Amino acid sequence: MTPEDFLKKLEVELKISKNSLYTLRNYLDSNKKFLEFIKKNPEKIESDDVKLYISENLSDKASSSIIIFLSALKYSFLGILKKDITLGIKRPKREKRLPTVLTKEEAKKLFEVLDTKKSKIMVSLMYACGFRVSELINLKIGDLDFNEKTGKILQGKGKKDRIFNIPDFLLEDLKKQVEKQKEKKEIYLFTGIKGKLSERNLQKIVSKAAKRAGINKEIHCHTLRHSFATHLLENGTDIRKIQELLGHADLSTTQIYTHISTEELKKIKSPIDELMK
Repeated sequence: MTPEDFLKKLEVELKISKNSLYTLRNYLDSNKKFLEFIKKNPEKIESDDVKLYISENLSDKASSSIIIFLSALKYSFLGILKKDITLGIKRPKREKRLPTVLTKEEAKKLFEVLDTKKSKIMVSLMYACGFRVSELINLKIGDLDFNEKTGKILQGKGKKDRIFNIPDFLLEDLKKQVEKQKEKKEIYLFTGIKGKLSERNLQKIVSKAAKRAGINKEIHCHTLRHSFATHLLENGTDIRKIQELLGHADLSTTQIYTHISTEELKKIKSPIDELMK
C-alpha cells in the first residue's frame, strides 16, 4: 500500500466514524507528515520509526502535541493495518497550563471596538453562552426558541447535546438576525459572502478586535469561553451548573476554572489585619 492510498483510506475511516473536522484535519496532517519523513510504505513501518520521528520533530513541542500525534498514528495503523505501531511508546505527562482569561473590563472593551453589528452579535454570543467556535458556526435558525429564551447545541464536542440561555441583551438583535437569514433562505444563524463561516474568519475578527482594544494578551475565540466560565464562577454560580452550560462530560475539566478565578481570593483578609486592629 502506498502512503497516498493509506491517507485516502484514513480519510474515509475518519468520515465514517463521524469525527469532527478538527480531528479529521489533525489526524490526516499528523499521518501525512510522518509518512513523508519516514519514506516507507505503511506496512513496513515499526515503532522505532515513530520514536525517530518524535525525537527529530517533536522533542521541543508541548506534551499535548506528542499525545495527539501518537493518537493519530494509533487510530490510523490499527484501523487500516490492524497493528499498533505506538505500542510500548510511553506517553508524556500532559502539562497543566492555565488558559488565558479576559477580565470583565477587557471583555467589555473587546465588544465596544467590534466594527460591525454582525461581528458584535457573534462575538458577544460566544462569550454570553460559552460557545466553542465550531458551535457558533454550526448554529441554525431552528435551534433557537425565542418564546423560551433558550437554544440548543446539537452534537457538540463529545457528541453531547446541551441547552443554552439566550441573554436578554442580545434577544432583539438575534431576532433581527434570524429574519435577515430567513429572507436569504439560509438555515444557519450566521453566514458569510461565500456561504458558511469558517473558524479562521472568526479568529481574525476576535484577534483584530483585541489589538484595537489594547488587550496585551494572546486572545482567541476559545478565550471567550474560558472567560464566560471564569466570570460565572466569580459571580458565585455553582460549578456543576457551569459544567452543564459548558457541556463538559467530566467535572474535573470544569474545575480548572477554580484555579483561574482570583476575585474570591482577593476578598480574603490576612489574619494579621484582624490581629492588629
